[in-house]
Amino acid sequence: MLITAAAGAGIGVATAKRCAEEGARLAICDTHERRLGETSEMLEAIIGEKPVSVLCDVTVESQVREFFGEAIAQLGHLDVVVNNAGLGGESLIVDMEDEQWARVIDVTLTGTFRCLRAAMKHMVERNCGSIVNNASVLAWRAQEKQAHYAAAKAGVMALTRTAAMEGAPHNVRVNCVSPSFAMHPFLSKVISQEVLDDLVAKEAFKRPAEPWEVANVIVFLASDYSSYMTGEIVSVSSQHP
Repeated sequence: MLITAAAGAGIGVATAKRCAEEGARLAICDTHERRLGETSEMLEAIIGEKPVSVLCDVTVESQVREFFGEAIAQLGHLDVVVNNAGLGGESLIVDMEDEQWARVIDVTLTGTFRCLRAAMKHMVERNCGSIVNNASVLAWRAQEKQAHYAAAKAGVMALTRTAAMEGAPHNVRVNCVSPSFAMHPFLSKVISQEVLDDLVAKEAFKRPAEPWEVANVIVFLASDYSSYMTGEIVSVSSQHP
């Protein structure tokens, strides 16, 4: 099993931990060397062996290829790939520079595409596999200062549906999880406290989701429990219009 952006304190590491608890052998990547090492040690304590851990920037095709190659070489094959890497930020459209737009699109949408492409090449050849992409309810719901992120996540949803149709003849399933608001320490670095408080107020439970609550849905989509699902976008949210 391969998970991108799996270090730190967010959905990626929560998913890696849940999969380790289910007995999965793991390959993880991130761009932060120290957090990647700490996550690797945590997972080793659960599964009894070191996961494949590779520094990888999903905006660099050569690094994506190296990561997938190393994962396949060490694990033998990949049954599941979780595309979790993404980047947010805040800016009004009238103030947004091309560089801000391009960076979010490159990490969140094109990065997902690069990893999806690598996963499908491997899985189509094996005639089996499950891919889970991470989107966001902001692809459906309007929120100011989030044009780049919302556009990228809407693209991830469309990409998921297309990949599902292409993968189905080869027994490759592609689904997508769409969280509303999963709180973790790094979120406050890209979103103001005022916006975070407003998001919490809109949730039916008056709290954000815990990353492990989103991870549980990812594990479901990755597993045989969802064997008849492909091209689906599953919302993990208590926020309703």
